[in-house]
Amino acid sequence: METNNSQALYKIVSTSIAKNLQSRITFAEYMNLVLYHSDYGYYSSGIVDIGKKGDFFTSVALGKDFGELLAIQLQEMWIKLNCPELFTVVEMGAGNGDLARDILNYWENNNPELINNLQYVIVEKSLSLQQLQQDKLQDFDQRINIKWQTWEYILDNSLIGCCFSNELIDAFPVHRIAVSDDKLQEIYLTLDANGFKEIQDEVSTGDIYQYFDLVGIDFSNTEYPHNYQTEVNLAALNWLETVSKKLNRGYILTIDYGYPAVKYYHPQRSQGTLQCYYQHHRHNNPYVNLGQQDITAHVDFTSLENQGKNCNLETIGFTKQGMFLMALGLGDRLNELSNGKYNIMEVLQRRDALHQLINPLGLGGFGVLIQGKNLTKEQHSLQGLKIN
Repeated sequence: METNNSQALYKIVSTSIAKNLQSRITFAEYMNLVLYHSDYGYYSSGIVDIGKKGDFFTSVALGKDFGELLAIQLQEMWIKLNCPELFTVVEMGAGNGDLARDILNYWENNNPELINNLQYVIVEKSLSLQQLQQDKLQDFDQRINIKWQTWEYILDNSLIGCCFSNELIDAFPVHRIAVSDDKLQEIYLTLDANGFKEIQDEVSTGDIYQYFDLVGIDFSNTEYPHNYQTEVNLAALNWLETVSKKLNRGYILTIDYGYPAVKYYHPQRSQGTLQCYYQHHRHNNPYVNLGQQDITAHVDFTSLENQGKNCNLETIGFTKQGMFLMALGLGDRLNELSNGKYNIMEVLQRRDALHQLINPLGLGGFGVLIQGKNLTKEQHSLQGLKIN
């Protein structure tokens, strides 16, 4: 479907290609334009609709349980940190604001002492999503310390608390890589008479070689097929470095879909993980519906763990979302549905939503990575990582 947004972005991308001395741009540059261009990008233009009527849905769209269980884990982190007078929770990429609302509602109803010590910071790149979040959270204004900030305005080494994200890193712009005859090449975008065209040439930056050294992947392995293609998320490494610099003491909690490097870069995954979402239809053509569709790639959790070590972070634990939520009490919520307080339709709908959150073939298979900085051994023990 071609829209005014799509036409404008096509011209913007074409101009960017034309201005390049080699008449090409990296896929990461392209992805950044179509997702984050200030006027026409998918996440910037105000068209993103998360949920049943949108392009995709997240765990949050299934009801308040996900947010409440996450609130329980964040609450335990506050206790583990000895209930600091200023406990800062940074939500990175807060979507439509539903998750923040569910977390804050839970604390208001269950832990007013935490609320009194709370600073809730949202780091959101999209101005349109910021406005949506502010509208949704305005009822908390007089009672809770909520602010929207960019990283540049947060002092280094200033945060005591937790920085968390849910399905954020998968939308960072990625470089696309091809392996031909044991040689790494990058996939670039150029123009011909028919529009966008992919070409391959030497990688655009030595950081890509360093990335594969970081995660321990050697493409000289003869098992890799000719023209094996995959992605590299350099932006995720830069992001984690930034977050770790801001954190004085506490946790970084990352929830997303992805794999450890050995699975991500397995020879059989020969076309990578890049995928597009348009009106709940998943496909693999990133060059259509410009500015109208989401473009994502799975997260390489090994890169986050190893980059974390370079940034003075410790890996506290890695688990799957299903096990994480069960350890935080999702099973108890399922059992409560049989106590007679709900009508049959409520029971069926709620049970379906809870099962979706833990389905190992869906949301329950998402990765949950918790990293820490300046923590004692006792502060490593977290409820969400205790496998039932």
